[in-house]
Amino acid sequence: MNSRVKSAFAGAVLLLLAELLALYAVVALGLLPANADGKVPKLEKMIARKVMHAVINRQMRKGPNPIALNDKNLIAGIKLYAADCAVCHGASNGKDSHIAVGLYQHAPQFAKNNVYKDEFGEIYWKIAHGIRLTGMPSFSRTLSEDDMLKLALFLQNIRALPPAPKKAWEAVPSAAL
Repeated sequence: MNSRVKSAFAGAVLLLLAELLALYAVVALGLLPANADGKVPKLEKMIARKVMHAVINRQMRKGPNPIALNDKNLIAGIKLYAADCAVCHGASNGKDSHIAVGLYQHAPQFAKNNVYKDEFGEIYWKIAHGIRLTGMPSFSRTLSEDDMLKLALFLQNIRALPPAPKKAWEAVPSAAL
């Protein structure tokens, strides 16, 4: 290696060390927000989304939901949603509960957001594994595989429910403000 290459390499290593030291100082001095009611830095948002989507795309189940699309399974999914999800993600009226208003990250209100556009595998992955640092828990230890599939089935079809499941969905009590 000639001296120019060695100098360039040493300079790059020193620059990287200086950047890591500066990042550590920013973290150690408490200059990044940790409060749930603060504004999220754009870089943090970008990195978190990129990581989440890359992991989900790599790990999610492929293919359609193996649970049959019928009233019984949809209503079972709605009951699971009412018990475990509505407090953060809202009821059919799409309004935020007291808990949802204070969450960091804000939980999407599924009656008015586009969860139904997500692939089955992505919906299922989020239910089973949760989303780090958002308040979205993993349900893999508390719900059965069958229950998580039924919940995903409901969320996939939330905008196109047949009459009986639609009536059950509209009966889920709202905890809105």
